[in-house]
Amino acid sequence: QVQLVESGGGLVQPGGSLRLSCAASGSISSINAMAWYRQVPGKEREWVASILNSGSTVYADSVKGRFTISRDVAKKTIYLRMNKLKPEDTAVYYCKLYDNSRAYWGRGTQVTVSS
Repeated sequence: QVQLVESGGGLVQPGGSLRLSCAASGSISSINAMAWYRQVPGKEREWVASILNSGSTVYADSVKGRFTISRDVAKKTIYLRMNKLKPEDTAVYYCKLYDNSRAYWGRGTQVTVSS
């Protein structure tokens, strides 16, 4: 069983910053990639950024230049540094892990950008 636990969400003013964390634990055979998604009530879950096994990173156009995904391999943890936050970034942010056989989701952490 694989567990993913997100943390670091909260309320922040427009233009502010937050750093999210996602810690993986359990029976992980091999991590092929990890990613961040976000979801607003009534809308589909949206991909935000990914970090591959190689360390390469990919971003959605909506966050490129503002968000940075990184990882600590030893801790099996990924991070999402979010700068210049906008009200439209408000969502529940979810972590996703891909191993050799399937994908796993965390429970999410709420990010609210509001003055």
